[in-house]
Amino acid sequence: MAQYSVNNYSVDNIISWINSGEIAIPEMQRPFVWDSTKVRDLIDSLYKGYPIGYIIIWKNPDVKLKDGTLSIGKKIVIDGQQRITALTAAITGREVINQEYKKIPIKISFNPIEEVFEVYNPAIGKNSKMIDDIAPIFKPGFDSFTFSIDYAEKNNVKAADVNRTITKLQDFKNNNIGIIELDASLDIETVTDIFIRINSKGTVLSQADFAMSKISSNERYGGDIIRKTIDYFCHLLKRPMDIEMIKENDKDFSNLDEFNKLKWISTSNEEIYTPLYTDVLRVAFTSQFLRGRLAELVSLLSGRNFENRGFEDSIAEEAYGKLKNGVLEVINKTNFERFIMIIKSTGIIDKSLIRSDNALNFAYALYIILRRKKYHPDYIETVVRKWLVLSLLTGRYSGSPESMFDYDIKRFDRLEPMEYLKSVEIGELSDAYWEHILPARLNTSVASSPFFKIFLMSQVKEGNKGFLSKHITVQALIEDRGDIHHLFPKKYLQKNGLNIRGEYNQIANYVYTQSEINIKIRDAAPNEYMQDVLEQIDNNKANIGGIVTMEDLKETFKENCIPNEFINFTIDNYKDFLQKRRILISQKIKECYFNL
Repeated sequence: MAQYSVNNYSVDNIISWINSGEIAIPEMQRPFVWDSTKVRDLIDSLYKGYPIGYIIIWKNPDVKLKDGTLSIGKKIVIDGQQRITALTAAITGREVINQEYKKIPIKISFNPIEEVFEVYNPAIGKNSKMIDDIAPIFKPGFDSFTFSIDYAEKNNVKAADVNRTITKLQDFKNNNIGIIELDASLDIETVTDIFIRINSKGTVLSQADFAMSKISSNERYGGDIIRKTIDYFCHLLKRPMDIEMIKENDKDFSNLDEFNKLKWISTSNEEIYTPLYTDVLRVAFTSQFLRGRLAELVSLLSGRNFENRGFEDSIAEEAYGKLKNGVLEVINKTNFERFIMIIKSTGIIDKSLIRSDNALNFAYALYIILRRKKYHPDYIETVVRKWLVLSLLTGRYSGSPESMFDYDIKRFDRLEPMEYLKSVEIGELSDAYWEHILPARLNTSVASSPFFKIFLMSQVKEGNKGFLSKHITVQALIEDRGDIHHLFPKKYLQKNGLNIRGEYNQIANYVYTQSEINIKIRDAAPNEYMQDVLEQIDNNKANIGGIVTMEDLKETFKENCIPNEFINFTIDNYKDFLQKRRILISQKIKECYFNL
């Protein structure tokens, strides 16, 4: 049985679907990203009868209402939103929202003699041969005959030629566009697979994209407002200065309670955790529904009854209500700021120290449900802090994040949180992990591993100083973009035959230090540049970083996990040094973790 149908519909048909609300285009409510020249080219292609690619539509299932009647599901555009938005704006004159969240028209101009389209500009407005805007030509009642006569008189051309071209322009509304309609019974995984197979560009459409389209298509239960809340929150995290622009250009939304609850972000300068709409959606769904698979959110928003496999309006209404509450919890000022505080308390003081958005997302969802359950703040902070670092150490959400989200959130909800945390620690962070597994995972280059960042987090947490520095902390070096130094200098290793990047860029060969110290060391062997340090100590002179005594030297070695015999090391000791330092780094991370 075919799971989709392929049909041709006229431009006029598609426009009528939009005007009647039969088809939902979420992009009409979001910043339009196409350049105006692409809109011009689209109109030109349709005018010439060229194909513009298939539009993919997924029909919402018909939903059973409380009175027993059926509500016919809307069509949702899942591929081709920009094309349909551009077409609608150019032909009907409907305004789009630009990057500044201001509603603007897209005016496509036309020369009926040369049959050329252009994007409107003031110069075109002064050219009598150009029709400023084609939109009025498509409106009912447009008198092409009278228009052609007026145009011909102004430009000394034949009215019949003008009328013929205008008629041809109007007729392109009868040109067909290919529509692929996916069956309402298809699950989100199948729809994703079909999309990837059909889309010639190889674009990946995430389940979050489907969910967001689904959400915004339901105005009955405030889905459009939920989507705007998410979009504006994420936008203001990156561009807080746009708050006044949004307030001015979207007065309807700025009068809602949702706007009042998110506008605080415009005074925030937080950069460590800046979730995208996919992240906000995932956190809201996981914390509110206690599930991890976004496909289930799409089903619930459709009103899916998992017992009888039907679709019921009451289920959809409840799902939208829960999702709204979840989003409001995510954007809540107190929740967000306290979660950021927990992140920083792990030693993550800069966005560069964390690569896993999923680990942050789950940690935030966990924080929200623990706070909802009214656990003591200290208890919440400890559980969330340790779980976040545990997730980073084990790569818990790097493989199949949705399955792990689902598994973990259900257990945190049903079990005593600290007990569940400890049970995972026993299984995942045993002595074997710290003594063998983590040192083995440290046997890699910095670029391909998160563990150097976790080591830096532990140094920040303990207030450690940079290598050969008595006063400058690792935190200050990270914040001021200090130097990452090769303890065995790269050129020294290359000169001695270690030319592969994975050999000289080993995690265990890296350390943070002051730029001046890095420059001073240059390409010398460890026993050479450390000899200079020892001579300065013997002469009671401070090195560049302020090291004066042997106690200072031992302290900088300890804080940076460097074996004491490093002062005598040459190329012959490089592999032995790496192994020893991996063990020291692992021990330091372990101590830091259990002190969280």
